[in-house]
Order: sequence, then structure tokens, then C-alpha cells
Amino acid sequence: MMTIKAQPMGIYQTNCYIVTVDGKDLIIDPGVGAAPWVKANVTNPVAVLNTHGHFDHVWSNQEVKEHFNIPLYTPKGDIPMLTAGSFVPDLPPSYPDVAVEGDAEFEIEGIAVKFRHFPGHCPGCSTIEIGDAMFSGDFIFARSIGRVDFPNSSPTEMKKSLKRFLEIDYDRTVYPGHGGTTTIRAEQRNVPYWRCRSEAPAAALTLGLLRQ
Repeated sequence: MMTIKAQPMGIYQTNCYIVTVDGKDLIIDPGVGAAPWVKANVTNPVAVLNTHGHFDHVWSNQEVKEHFNIPLYTPKGDIPMLTAGSFVPDLPPSYPDVAVEGDAEFEIEGIAVKFRHFPGHCPGCSTIEIGDAMFSGDFIFARSIGRVDFPNSSPTEMKKSLKRFLEIDYDRTVYPGHGGTTTIRAEQRNVPYWRCRSEAPAAALTLGLLRQ
């Protein structure tokens, strides 16, 4: 049995998720101010998982990791973002125990966890699949996609990632990094529009006005 708790955190209302499977808790993207909520809502935490390295998703990584003495999994391409000088000057640094490379699957305390690498929003941007849920971070939102006008973003890589997303041949409920839920199938119907927009000369701005 799997249950999912969600709480928007910080000024960007970044979703932090607690996924509980057979009494074990996985914490996804503990952002700004997430630690008190996490501490109040877990009973048996086993890992912290990052969809990517932007500050509003990783702010409380180290506090949660150290409080519970659990490992931190972060996409390898975004590990440089986890230190104070990388994006915002006062970011509390965090130090992953597992650098997730590309598409990767793990068994964490008996829970199957699958990372899918979808760069574009940032180098390590990934989704995380657990059971019948996909946690999409800032790759895919309901009727939108992640910005590509940040440092280290790439409209070209986003276009490739959207093509790969179209190739997924099953459905899942999607839990984005911001906003409400959607599904893989629903967002696959929107992908041709976003891939077309990514060909425009001003793609870095036009794609960047919608979501974090």
C-alpha cells in the first residue's frame, strides 16, 4: 500500500512529498521550510530523493538527512547546485550519498524507485517513479513544462527530453514540483505544442514564463 502527502513550501510553493510504502517514508524535494512539516509527518523515513538541484527543491536536504540519518539521492548533473555559491548565496549546502546517473533504478529498503533523466530545465532534471506515481519535479506540470531560461538550462535538451517523454507507453499519475496533479497521458497530448514552441528563436523566454 502506498500513500502520498504533499505540502507546498516557500514563496514558490514548491511541492514537498512524503511517499509511504509499507510503513516506510521517502521524502521527495524538501524545499524551503520543509523540515518541520517532514518531521511531523513521517514515522519511518528511509531516504531523501531530489528530482533536480534547484534551491527551492533542495533547501532542507541536509537538515532532513542529518536529523533522520538517512541517505540523500540527487541527480549527478545537479550536484554542483547544492552548494551556496551555485544559485543563491545563502543556500544551506547539502551532500548527496548517491549520485544518480542518467536513468537509474534503486531498491531502497525494499521499495522500487526509478529515476528517468529528462535534462533541459537543468542538467540533472529527472522524474522519479514509485509504484503508480511519477514525481516530475520541474520537467512536466499540468499543461506546462519547466523553464529553460535559467543558467545551465537548454531548450535543445528539453526538446529531446519531451520526445523521450512521448515514448513512454504507460500511464501514471504525475505529481509535479509546483501545482496540482496530472497524468502522463494528459501531458503527452500537450507535448507536440511545447516541442513546436521550443523551435522558436525566443524559446528560452517563451518557455520560461509559465513555471519554475
